[in-house]
Amino acid sequence: MSDINKTALLIGATGLIGGQLLTKLLHSPFYSKVIVLTRRALDLRNTKLTEVIFDFDRPDASRIMADDIFCCLGTTIKKAGSREAFKKVDFEYPLKVAKLAKLNGANKYIIVTAMGADPKSGIFYNRVKGEIESELKQLNFDSLHILQPSLLLGDRQESRTGEKIGEVLAAVFRPIMLGPLKKYRAIESEKVANAMIAFAKLPEKGVFVHDSGELQKFV
Repeated sequence: MSDINKTALLIGATGLIGGQLLTKLLHSPFYSKVIVLTRRALDLRNTKLTEVIFDFDRPDASRIMADDIFCCLGTTIKKAGSREAFKKVDFEYPLKVAKLAKLNGANKYIIVTAMGADPKSGIFYNRVKGEIESELKQLNFDSLHILQPSLLLGDRQESRTGEKIGEVLAAVFRPIMLGPLKKYRAIESEKVANAMIAFAKLPEKGVFVHDSGELQKFV
């Protein structure tokens, strides 16, 4: 299969990274078709785009057909309303799509989790992020790329007070975060989107975990 005939599938297209990634996928000559699974219409028109209104609780496996899967799904406990609802978005949905995609022949799965992801973490958020990483590693995709960014910078559709405060503090401390501390710097969401595209093009097979310091290199 030539590169130009590749199909990308994206979940989480309405989020900070997902929205930027969708634009980049649609402009990339690497893909001739881009499928977006979404719970609400995106109001976007493009000849390469196939928009699928999707019920993640009752997924239709026939709609999850692609070469490369990109997952930018993510929420907060406050927005989700409970720990259970948060885990559904950040763990259950990405895993459901991954399993069905693998059965349907997908080769690559590229997901954004978070710095500090650890299935044994005492912090619920980090633990869930670590759990989805662990489960995805068991599916044996040809290539699995896990991106673990630090605090994300960018224009969000919704206001998150805690993250706004974090952005201010990140700007204050950035000049002294040098050497081994560089990976803890806040990172522009566009860099993460650019990194996802770049990793999708790599021919190497295996499991790859990319920390925030590595992601900072993508302009």
